[in-house]
Amino acid sequence: MWCGIAFSLMFTIVIQFARPLVPTIDFAPDTGASHYYWILPDPGALTRLSAWGSYLAHQFLIWFLIWRAQCAKLSYTNGLHRVNVLAFVGNAAFVTWHLFQTAVWYDGLAQDVSIWSSQWSVIIMLVLILHLENQRRGVFFGKKIRFLTETGGFVRKYHGYVFSWAIVYTFWFHPMENTSGHLIGFFYMFMLMVQGSLFFTRAHVNRYWTFTLEILVLFHGTLVAINQGNGMWPMFFFGFAGLFIITQMHGLGLKLWQRWGFLVLYIAGVLWVYSSKNLAMVHQVTWIPVTEYAAMFVLAGVIWLGMRLASPRDKQSRRTI
Repeated sequence: MWCGIAFSLMFTIVIQFARPLVPTIDFAPDTGASHYYWILPDPGALTRLSAWGSYLAHQFLIWFLIWRAQCAKLSYTNGLHRVNVLAFVGNAAFVTWHLFQTAVWYDGLAQDVSIWSSQWSVIIMLVLILHLENQRRGVFFGKKIRFLTETGGFVRKYHGYVFSWAIVYTFWFHPMENTSGHLIGFFYMFMLMVQGSLFFTRAHVNRYWTFTLEILVLFHGTLVAINQGNGMWPMFFFGFAGLFIITQMHGLGLKLWQRWGFLVLYIAGVLWVYSSKNLAMVHQVTWIPVTEYAAMFVLAGVIWLGMRLASPRDKQSRRTI
C-alpha cells in the first residue's frame, strides 16, 4: 500500500514535468459545462484506436485478475497474493503507457463520450461504497438500513468489477495534461488503482485507508471548483463534508463528543461561509448528499428487482439439474 502511494505521488510529479513532451494543440473554444476542452479538433482512426484499445486492454486485464482471484477463493492476508502483484504491475504499466500515448496521440475517451459519463462513473462508485458499508457503519448517523442488507451480498461480490470500470474508464477518459485539475484527478485515480490492486488483502478492508480514499473526493472536488473560479466550491466542500457527518465518521470508532464536535464545526462552517456569500443559497450543501443517497436507493432497488427476477430462473435451473 505504501509503495503504491509513493508511486502515485511520484507519477503525478512526472506528469507535471513531462508536459513539454505533450503536443501543443489549438483546442476548440469552451462551450460550457457539457464541453470537455482537452480533445483533438481533428481526431483520426489511429488516435481513437490508441485510446479505446488501451482502455479495453487495461479494463479486461483488471476484470480478468478479479475473476481469477474470486475463482481461487483466496483468503484475506497481510501480504500480497500473486494476483495482487500482477494487478500492481499491470496498473503501473498502463499508467506509464498512458503518458506515452498522450505524448504521441493525445486523445482520450473524451473525444467520443460525454463528460457526464466520466463524472457519473465515479458517482456510482461512491454510491455503491455507501451501500457496501451499510452493514459496518450504517448510512444515517450510524443507523443500518435493512433494505440494503438483502442486496449487500450481491454488491459485495461484484463491486470490484464496477469499481474497476469506474476507475479505468475515468483514467482513460482524460489525456495526461498537467493542469492542477488533471494532476489532482490523476493522483486520486492512482490511489484508487492501489486499492483496486489490494483485493483479498487486509489493507483492502482497513477502515482508515478506505475512509481516506472516500474523503479524498472532498479535496479533489473542492480544489477543481476553486480553480474553475465559478464560486461553487462551498457546494462541493460542504456537500462531501455532509457525507462525512451523516455517514462516514460513524465507521471510524470516534467517541460521541468527537462526533458532536465535527457536527458543530460543520454547522458553524456552513453558516460562516454562506453568511458572507449568500445565506439564501445555503441549500446548495444538500445537493451532493441528496443526489448520492437517492442514487443509492435507486441502485439498490434496481439490484433488488434484478435479484427477484433472476431468482425464479435459478430455482427452475436447480430443479432441472
